[in-house]
Amino acid sequence: MNSVATALQHMQLELTREFADAPGFTGISVALNLSERSDPLGWLTGQVAYPQFYWQHRNGAEEVAALGQVNVFSSLGDAALFCQQQAKLPTVRLWGLNGFDSTQGYLFLPRLEWRRTGGEAVLWLWLYSETSLREDARQAQAFLQQLLPETPIPSLNLTILNETHQPDLSDWCHLIHQATQAIEEGALDKVVLARATDMLFSSAVSAAGLMAASRRVNLNCYHFLMVFNRSAAFLGSSPERLWLRVEKHLYTEALAGTVISHDDDGRAQALADWLLKDDKNQRENMLVLEDICQRLQNVVDELDVLPPQVIRLRNVQHLKRGITARLKKPDDRLCLDRLQPTAAVAGLPREPARVFITEHEPFDREWYAGSAGYLSVAKSEFCVALRSAKVAGNQVRLYAGAGIVAGSVARQEWQEIDNKAAGLRTLLLNSIS
Repeated sequence: MNSVATALQHMQLELTREFADAPGFTGISVALNLSERSDPLGWLTGQVAYPQFYWQHRNGAEEVAALGQVNVFSSLGDAALFCQQQAKLPTVRLWGLNGFDSTQGYLFLPRLEWRRTGGEAVLWLWLYSETSLREDARQAQAFLQQLLPETPIPSLNLTILNETHQPDLSDWCHLIHQATQAIEEGALDKVVLARATDMLFSSAVSAAGLMAASRRVNLNCYHFLMVFNRSAAFLGSSPERLWLRVEKHLYTEALAGTVISHDDDGRAQALADWLLKDDKNQRENMLVLEDICQRLQNVVDELDVLPPQVIRLRNVQHLKRGITARLKKPDDRLCLDRLQPTAAVAGLPREPARVFITEHEPFDREWYAGSAGYLSVAKSEFCVALRSAKVAGNQVRLYAGAGIVAGSVARQEWQEIDNKAAGLRTLLLNSIS
């Protein structure tokens, strides 16, 4: 087993061998020694190369830090085609984001990838060129020479100057009235409406610091961080899987219906019991479930729905029904098309709900309510990009949404999005000096 520094030395040595002056694709891997101090986020944060992508599975069993890009794709379709063309390297993964508009994406083949699965970790160096693998090996050598040692993740020590909502409470109430009216008229069954909260601070906000703080307290969540450059990043701690595909086996879920959580286990359980019986929340969850099942109907050979359960998070609890299926063919483009956006982030019917969102929400969702994760030939996994934030210098935009159905009350839904946004907002405010 090796330290990161030793692994990088080994890779530099491997790069001195002769590579073909022709197109090619290959990877160099070195096993890493794991210790209690091993933190790929800290290693990633210390680098000055971009993009940077951090991912931790919600069960904690998988963690990745991807650095630099050898190839980049503006849509999952292009990325999936690349994977299919490189089927001889089934271990390679492309990491990144799909926008709420699923035709837009940022997925990339990293130059360097720190990957932990369970108690084992590997450092991967990827070489790819459409013209000369030898030249790409030279570029990889230069890339490794600029790497820096792991540094402490910056702590959040912030002074807030301003905070605004889009929409504000008055406009939100008007928006919910418009939505419930459209539902009453039969134009929609459900629409998920979101709020953007813009927070301005007196100094730059560390996206990695916010990610580390969220990772400590927001348990049972996928944690993801995409750093585009020194001042722009998108991150989140999401409880919801969009899909996991292992060969032809597909795992997805209907996560809809919300109640607050509580520090006291007894109180939290009482609230969970209420959630399992509440008509409005059950109806909301069933709408999402039925939509997913209907969308998968013609592309799977088998489909099963698991019994409902309640997922307890730090600030809220959610109603969840797991779905397992067997795809007729292992196609990630098909998974994205059929599953994103789910009724839990857009509404039903999907297209009218998306049109309503586009016409009425006062901001562009961009990456929010899209998805974050990876794809490869053998396996892919994406979480829904919820409980998320956009960091740009000294500004942070927080996102949160609520499912609006017949009978929804505007102020109750406002409170729900307050509870959801609190997962990241309290971390920023509690850090204020």
